[in-house]
Order: sequence, then structure tokens, then C-alpha cells
Amino acid sequence: MTGITSYGEKRLVVVSGRAHPALAADVAAELGIELVPTTAYDFANGEIYIRFAESVRGADVFVLQSHTSPINQWIMEHLIMVDALKRASAKEITAVIPFYGYGRQDKKHRGREPISARLVTDMFQTAGADRLMSVDLHAAQTQGFFNGPVDHLWAMPILTDYVRSRVDTSNVTVVSPDAGRIRVAEHWAAKLGGGPLAFVHKTRDIGRPNQAVANRVVGDVEGRDCVLVDDLIDTGGTIAEAVTVLQNAGASSVIVAATHGVLSDPAAQRLSECGAREVVVTDTLPITPDQRFDNLTVLSIAPLLARAIREVFDDGSVTSLFDGNA
Repeated sequence: MTGITSYGEKRLVVVSGRAHPALAADVAAELGIELVPTTAYDFANGEIYIRFAESVRGADVFVLQSHTSPINQWIMEHLIMVDALKRASAKEITAVIPFYGYGRQDKKHRGREPISARLVTDMFQTAGADRLMSVDLHAAQTQGFFNGPVDHLWAMPILTDYVRSRVDTSNVTVVSPDAGRIRVAEHWAAKLGGGPLAFVHKTRDIGRPNQAVANRVVGDVEGRDCVLVDDLIDTGGTIAEAVTVLQNAGASSVIVAATHGVLSDPAAQRLSECGAREVVVTDTLPITPDQRFDNLTVLSIAPLLARAIREVFDDGSVTSLFDGNA
């Protein structure tokens, strides 16, 4: 069965691009349905062809594609899928983007720069998306770039449930990798028993991407089990330095937890050698064999996506999945 039909004859359909088919299959399994069969291939010059093998007329379609590497190809495929669904008379189209491409470019740091996160929402609007759904946007303000509903999901419940089983909650300090994410660390601390907070003071040269210098930790971490939290890990340089800073400040152990494992080279090497007891991410992005290392744990995000999709389809409350805080 490739869809769910309600008493009001609404029909829920999930379709997937080629970027992360395993996650889409897991989401469909959680919903108790199958993905709509899709024909997708590239022409010799790189142009993308998409066709859905079943009718989607009048359906509520959730089109899932995570913007992994090569990111521009998968964003373009996502847009083409949305366009195909619009022209196939889908009733409502929700672009499900577990990892939102260009989310870090949400404002201008200097003159003559783009705001690429806004450009991406504009393209989805033009393609025909009625709604966006994503997990842990780099900046919550991105929700305001789309002129329609945006479901901003949190992976925190999944991550905190796991981390709670790995630490002594009476001896935990939650650490933000920079001062800007203290608010997120506060939510983490509340979930892990209300322990103290700390943050790593770092400097970043905006002219040199993927490079930051962790200088010192602000807060008491000596003898504490530290949980270092962030929204994503790209090359792993900042996180690896932050782990070193925490260890030099006397932390007894460090667990790194992040939603999105981008893990661009040489992240796997850096994280495996940085001294962290464990690195925990979700599978919003595919983790390839060369990105894996011994102390990496990957948690499934599929149950959260499936519950959110079902709430949207049933006209329920996505916010209720996060104790009213999302």
C-alpha cells in the first residue's frame, strides 16, 4: 500500500529522491505504507529526469530529500520533484528536508553577500511547495523566509533520551560550542537533570570558511561529564578543538551530540582522535562507510519525521510532539 486514505478521503503519500532513500524507506515503514515508485535518472549532461509511477492527484504528498553532498544536485532534484507533483495535481505538497541546504547562510555578515537560505525557500515556493518540514534549522529565523507553514522539528528528544542513558545525570555539564547556542544548551540541561552550563569561547575569521579557533571554556567543567551539543558537525575542526579545551580544563569525559552529521573530510579522523568518549548524531544525512569511526553512534530520525508527517496529515499539532516548545 503506497498511501493512507482517511474517512474524508484524504490520501497521504510519501515520495523520495535519491539523496537518502534509506531514511525515506524507514519513514514510510513507520507510517505503515510504501514509497510511491519513482523513475529518476540523469541525462548525459547532468540534467535530472523525474516521473512518479502512480497517480498523486488530490493527495497530500510529502516529498523527502535531505540535502547531502553533492548538495546542489540534490536540491535541484528536490525542486524538480515538487514541480512534477504540482503538475500532477497533488492537493498539498510538503517538502520534507531533514537537513536544509544552505541553512548556514541565513544573514549577511558583510556587504555584497547573498542570503542563500532565503533563496532556497524562494525556489521551493516557486516550484510549488505548500509547506516545508525540516529538523534543527541552523537558524530558527529561516522559518520566516517561507511564505507558508514551516514545521521546525527538534531532534533533541531523541538525542537526550540516548545521552541520558550514557551519563551520570547528577554530574553533567552541558556545553555549548559557542555563546550563540546557549539557549539550546539550556534546553539540553533541563532534559538532563538541570545541571550547570558552560560554553567554549571561540573566534572565527568570516573570510575563511570551516575554520574557527576554540580559546577557552567559560564555566565549571572540572571533574564533570561534559555533553558538548551542536546542530551540525561539518569538518569537525571546531568540535575537536572544543573537546581538547574541555579536557585541558579538567573535564572527566566528553560526549559530543549533534543533529546533523555532515562529516566532510577529514571529520572522521579528527573526531576519532580528539578524545571524545562518544560522538552521537542522527541519520538526517546518510553516513557513508568512510565517514564512520569506532566511537560514532547514529540514531534514527525516522520515528520523529513519521510522527510529524502524520500530525500534519491529520490536522493535528506538531508542536505537541515537543512539549509545546517547537
